Amino acid sequence: MIGLLYPTRDCGEDDFLACARKLDPDLTVDFAYVPWGENIGRVDDLDPAEKHEAVRELGAPERLAAAARFGTTPDVVSWACSSCSFTRGLAGARDQASVLSERLGVPARSTSLAYLTALAHLGTKRVALASVYHHDTTASFVDFLAEAGIWTVHSVSADAPSDRALSTWGRRRITELANAADHEDAEAVLIPETALHTTPLLEDLETALGKPVLTATAVTLWDALHALGAPPVRRGLGKLFSR
Repeated sequence: MIGLLYPTRDCGEDDFLACARKLDPDLTVDFAYVPWGENIGRVDDLDPAEKHEAVRELGAPERLAAAARFGTTPDVVSWACSSCSFTRGLAGARDQASVLSERLGVPARSTSLAYLTALAHLGTKRVALASVYHHDTTASFVDFLAEAGIWTVHSVSADAPSDRALSTWGRRRITELANAADHEDAEAVLIPETALHTTPLLEDLETALGKPVLTATAVTLWDALHALGAPPVRRGLGKLFSR
């Protein structure tokens, strides 16, 4: 069983479940939710600096550890939130995983760490970034990737108001964002947001862009299984799952 810590209830869980079914109909995914800070209010109402601080607060290791309560102890756990795992930098992401692993006694990962593992698996060093965030938060992810030796050759920032809003994005908006981010020097396009519903688009996006497209949902599940020593190989989910 994969245990996913998730930031906002009823956003992208169904996309995780859809991806899991494609990987293995018997694969079980369970969710636990990390509460936002008591003084946050509506995320949509925060200005960019306040949002940035809110996601940093949400990713505090002690907050994650307190929320990591599953009905059955999972075989692996992942903090399934992009921004809340990269805004603390590479050391911060590793600290989150370490605290979760100690809390549950199982391998622990995060979406941001999953990106690094997936890029290493593909042998990719140059990426384009299709970011839904404000440009300041996008810059944090660029810095996070750079710490791991990944060069961002081009990025776009959609500055979406919240993950709740992003959960309503359809095929057209996601495709437009990926197309705008792509660059001839990029070996892959990254779409780092676990509220987006990207599983039905993976193969079409890769066909259109002619390169791997790594979405947050896909890399999170792939990396969780990779941590257990069983990276899945499945057709129809893009290059990451084909080798």
